[in-house]
Amino acid sequence: MDRQTVYSLDLWGEQKSEVSEGQESNRQVQKKLVDFILSFAVDNAFIYRDQIRDNVLSKQYFCDVDISHLIQYDEELAQKINNEPADYIPIFEAALRTCTQRILYPSRSEEDLELSRSLPTHQLLLHSSVSQTSIRGLTATNVSHLVRIPGIVIGASTLSSKATSLHIQCRNCGNVEHIGVNSGFSGISLPRVCSRPKGPDDAGEKCPLDPYFVVHEKSQFIDQQVLKLQEAPDDVPVGELPRHILVSADRYLANRVVPGSRCTVMGVFSIYNSQKNSKNSGAVAIRNPYLRAVGIQTDVSHNNGGATMQFTEEEEQEFLEMSRDPKLYETFANCIAPSIFGNVDIKKAIACLLMGGSKKILPDGMRLRGDINVLLLGDPGTAKSQLLKFVEKCSPIAIYTSGKGSSAAGLTASVQRDTTTREFYLEGGAMVLADGGAVCIDEFDKMRDEDRVAIHEAMEQQTISIAKAGITTILNARTSVLAAANPIFGRYDDLKTPGENIDFQTTILSRFDLIFIVRDNHDRNRDETIAKHVMNLHMNGQATTNPEASQAEIPVEKMKRYIAYAKSRCAPRLSAEAAEKLSSHFVSIRRQVARAEADANQRSSIPITVRQLESLVRITESLAKLELQPIATEKHVDEAIRLFLGSTMDAVMSAGGDTSALGGGGNREMVEEVHKVEEELRRRLPMGFTASLATLRRDFVDRKGYSEQALNRALQVLVRRETVQFRRGGAVVHRSGI
Repeated sequence: MDRQTVYSLDLWGEQKSEVSEGQESNRQVQKKLVDFILSFAVDNAFIYRDQIRDNVLSKQYFCDVDISHLIQYDEELAQKINNEPADYIPIFEAALRTCTQRILYPSRSEEDLELSRSLPTHQLLLHSSVSQTSIRGLTATNVSHLVRIPGIVIGASTLSSKATSLHIQCRNCGNVEHIGVNSGFSGISLPRVCSRPKGPDDAGEKCPLDPYFVVHEKSQFIDQQVLKLQEAPDDVPVGELPRHILVSADRYLANRVVPGSRCTVMGVFSIYNSQKNSKNSGAVAIRNPYLRAVGIQTDVSHNNGGATMQFTEEEEQEFLEMSRDPKLYETFANCIAPSIFGNVDIKKAIACLLMGGSKKILPDGMRLRGDINVLLLGDPGTAKSQLLKFVEKCSPIAIYTSGKGSSAAGLTASVQRDTTTREFYLEGGAMVLADGGAVCIDEFDKMRDEDRVAIHEAMEQQTISIAKAGITTILNARTSVLAAANPIFGRYDDLKTPGENIDFQTTILSRFDLIFIVRDNHDRNRDETIAKHVMNLHMNGQATTNPEASQAEIPVEKMKRYIAYAKSRCAPRLSAEAAEKLSSHFVSIRRQVARAEADANQRSSIPITVRQLESLVRITESLAKLELQPIATEKHVDEAIRLFLGSTMDAVMSAGGDTSALGGGGNREMVEEVHKVEEELRRRLPMGFTASLATLRRDFVDRKGYSEQALNRALQVLVRRETVQFRRGGAVVHRSGI
């Protein structure tokens, strides 16, 4: 140091070496990834090499990589991508581009080099079968990690263009620069000072502040779409609102899914600073979470409406063995809500509803639905809601809702406004979200009429048309509807016609394939059996004391998978004999109804139309599907007709027509007698007059020969209509109204 020479010291040596090491490691990672894509083979097939070639030839620059393959190849590399996806995904995409150059342009000629340079950037899509994280389970520890989240898409924005590279120019001197834009929701700010290098002949004038403007024509853009992903309804804890998260999907992931699709999104859990967040504007470090998608797998195939579950060979073998069991239909029906006693036909109808018939698309584009709709109408305390709850549990896709708490928008779709872009977009309701499954609507009679009308189209055409706020569109709603309702007076009144008991319009009743009237009849033997059954449930926690019977049952999870398997693998058709039998039977049913309507001199409130013939076809197909049969035979037709006669036809004939055919011969005469007594009472008691009950009984029962039951019944009806009143403890009848 004492010598008079210049002494120099390299202060940046360590840092330079660190940078070069980092770059070197990135190069090594890229080289490893290129080797993985070019050399990874499954059963001597180079899957990724072939995939890139096929995609690039069809002008699609992406590659879908399974993370399990990467783990097999290099576990450390897969760990890096999982923990630091923001750093390593761009390296992976650069590696994909290098692979494309090597595959398409292997020679090093000038022309090939020029073409390889003009290749666009590639997109990496990832998918995996590792464990899923629920939206509720996302915490701060997941930030900037790869996560896999299942859910339902409830909203999808329109496509917007997002800049990846901005071309900016100085207003004053025309200096041009390119700025790269990071992916995500974070914004970008333009440089405030012009960065033009000073030349020797510059006169010292400086460009003003904020001189740059964006030249949009020369900037580079990609498609971006924002999805709203909500938890699946079956994953939401009781009493909680479902949570949702925003998903940013770009390039080839945009326009992949529509509202109502169930999917699993793989992405980087990221955060962005919301401009709208004025409430937390003082908090500098508060950020909103979102998901940057790197892969979307849809769980529902929209072609066949069944959940595309993966089945192992052992499972398939087990299902085929189950389908060969001659008693499968009975066993399956008994396993539907086994804790509920009786209601055998209703359980069989629900088994048909879960399976569904075959959907058909005719050559002219017309669609015939395959889903079966069932209405349970009956007295309180007949376990209707429990059946609905069970269907929600065992159907692969199901949504349970109550009529009183459901609006037309909640069932079909609602139009929402995006907070940032101020654009309108659609959010699917219950019937859109249950596409390919079942909707259980309890308290169907408590719904407002205008809300009930909203599902007319969804039940027959299986679409929901929206025309509001400038949005005109059609959404799919391929669902079965299982509805439960009470009659008008709370209990079913046998002395009234079905029309007077059922408060539904004919239009909605014709859309139900099976209508069950569930009566709570008083019968000592049945009451004793039910009492024992309920006591068993409360004491032993199971429906039966016979352990062998409980072993023969199919567990709910297995039932769920069997239904999904049957729906995805089987679409039965009618045999010629079965079709002939159905058509001739339908004609005889129509003739019977016409005769009953003529006798009663009024139209039936439950119509028998061509829809009911289609219902019979669907029920027949669903019975064949339950046994995994490709052709529905006459045996299936007989069971379908039996179910139809025991439900809808029984409801039509119960009190409105020829009841003698169904063993209720005295019922109709009783109704007519009550009507006659009502008329006589009105003539006998003018307005404001009073008569003692004993006198009326003497007049009507002893002199005119009416039965005492008919007189009591007629008086009850008149009291309910507020035409007469009982006075003096019921001894005197006073005519008070019309």
